[in-house]
Amino acid sequence: MTYAGRDAAKVAGLVVGGAAIGAALGLLYAPQSGVETRRKIKHYSRHYAKRAEVQALRYGRDIKAGLTQAVESGKSWLAKRDMRRLTAV
Repeated sequence: MTYAGRDAAKVAGLVVGGAAIGAALGLLYAPQSGVETRRKIKHYSRHYAKRAEVQALRYGRDIKAGLTQAVESGKSWLAKRDMRRLTAV
């Protein structure tokens, strides 16, 4: 392994170690009990999941509308092209 690779591994190890120590200290000094923390996490995760679901449905409808419009536009263009061919004969 090169020196750069070893240095990168050391930095990654320090970052992971620091994150683990920070998480442990955060749990030790948390202002509420574990039950309350889990209840809040569950509430917020449901809230954000519902928002993501609504947003995904909205995006889906927008995409469907855009595709439908593109298909109709393509059909109209093909019909005009075919009419020009028939009248040119």
